[in-house]
Amino acid sequence: MFEFVLPFIILIIVVVFVHEYGHYYFARRYGVGVTDFSIGFGKELFGWNDKTGTRWKICLIPLGGYVKFFGDRNVFSQSDRDEILKKYKEEDRKKLFTLKPLYQRSLIVFGGPLANFILAVVIFLMINMFAGKDFTPAMIDEVKKDSPAYTAGLKKNDVILSIDNNDVKSILDVSKYITLSTAEFIDFEVSRYDQKILVKVRPDFIDSEDSLGNKVKKRMIGITLLPYNNNVNHKKLGPIKAMYYSLTEVYFVTTSTLKYLGTIITGKGDSSQLGGPIRIAKISGQVAEFGIIPFLSMMAYISISLGLINLFPIPLLDGGHLMFYGIEKILGRPLSEKTQEGFFRIGMFLLLSLMFFATYNDLKDLGLF
Repeated sequence: MFEFVLPFIILIIVVVFVHEYGHYYFARRYGVGVTDFSIGFGKELFGWNDKTGTRWKICLIPLGGYVKFFGDRNVFSQSDRDEILKKYKEEDRKKLFTLKPLYQRSLIVFGGPLANFILAVVIFLMINMFAGKDFTPAMIDEVKKDSPAYTAGLKKNDVILSIDNNDVKSILDVSKYITLSTAEFIDFEVSRYDQKILVKVRPDFIDSEDSLGNKVKKRMIGITLLPYNNNVNHKKLGPIKAMYYSLTEVYFVTTSTLKYLGTIITGKGDSSQLGGPIRIAKISGQVAEFGIIPFLSMMAYISISLGLINLFPIPLLDGGHLMFYGIEKILGRPLSEKTQEGFFRIGMFLLLSLMFFATYNDLKDLGLF
């Protein structure tokens, strides 16, 4: 497990730093004082003060981070407005986050998730431009007898055009779209003798291992693939095309994640695939062994997940703050401090429950349960 630690720490530090810098950037843009910029929680390992008075520090537990604003009572940006109006002079009040206009506070909070999405786009952009993207058409080489694909009517030499309305640009897209599908039936559009045919396949779920040896439940339909005409088409893209496919990938990962979480909430999805820090550490170490490109791709996916999860309307998360600001806009005043603290307790319970469940899955994956 120790060989996974360094890649995991690098991944977490980069993704968390970018997230917190998103908050920091907009805070500084709107004149909010920043007292702390922390990567990690707990005891400070080392740090330094910049000329604006911000303490930049690395802490013992590298599982997150925070930006603390001038005048905040804690890292959740809680403060009593009446109290701070008495406490600070007018010159210092200009640096207080809680006294900024609603739209500025909203942008400061939204800046963290936004930075994560931007990081993912930049990573995919660099990969598409300098490493290239695969555009090899996917042709079915074999359909196993009595498999879901065989029963549904897929045939040898069918060229797969789309899966669940997602265009198949590459042979690599097929397994990704099958794995991330959440519907009972997977829609395949194939080209057969120059005719487009729509086939609905109901996949089997089997206990298997991914390419890294991790236990997963796989959707299997029973086909093997071959590059169309045995020609592999991999090419580097120009900036415009690279940006297009980068944005497309971020959009696809975001929507697929939301669909998957939707199935978990409704009880239709496989919750055993939810993982926490241990699983991320394990996979990041495994992926790093395959080279820098797979590792950067994983970093992009983790960055998207962090940005997306932080937008959920759960108190303590950025989305919870944005929810409070929405209520403030409707009511014309912020919620009382006591009410907010009640919501924060609920949010803490939800997050701790999720962390416990994810950690349980991680330990079960390691064979400890």
